[in-house]
Amino acid sequence: MRLVPRARPQTWPTILPLRRLADAALVTLGIAALGVLLALGARIGWHAMENRTIAALAEGRDVPVAQTAAPRLLLARAHFLMVRDRLDDAQPFVDRLARVDETELAVAALYDLANARLARAIGHLEQTQIDPAIPLVRLAKAGYRAALVRDPAFWDAKYNLDIAMRLIRDFPLIEQEEQDDAQETPKRLWTDLPGLPRGLP
Repeated sequence: MRLVPRARPQTWPTILPLRRLADAALVTLGIAALGVLLALGARIGWHAMENRTIAALAEGRDVPVAQTAAPRLLLARAHFLMVRDRLDDAQPFVDRLARVDETELAVAALYDLANARLARAIGHLEQTQIDPAIPLVRLAKAGYRAALVRDPAFWDAKYNLDIAMRLIRDFPLIEQEEQDDAQETPKRLWTDLPGLPRGLP
């Protein structure tokens, strides 16, 4: 009786390619996991650096901050400048914050700068220096209004805006021109108009 040799299983030729694919997938997953860890580490390091900068500004150290920095760094730098009465230097940081999506930080920056300007204006008014106080009050009112546009329920901004409105009233330019014209040309009495009675006969 002739023996027939046993046929090899058909699955053996496909085992090696599958094992290679599994090894390649593991290597790819390992590289991806390493990339995620590196990105996470870089982000943690960046946040740590930002925290050190904010802490230094809070301690009173004049640390420069780029206007392209993170919003919380911009707010910290703006607050540092406002406390030191450098309002013009703080304005670009507040403008930058007003254009970002961080509504809470933008409102805080606008409100703080408006408060600083209103405080400076009140200081001028206490010394009867009206001329330098007027533009400061107007800028403060603009800051409060900008903050209220972003957060209409911000009660502190509403209250301070009311105080600023009581200091200096806003009149439209047309009304001011009409008032100036009225002062230059006095009103004529009704008795000077023709055809109107001038009194009893």
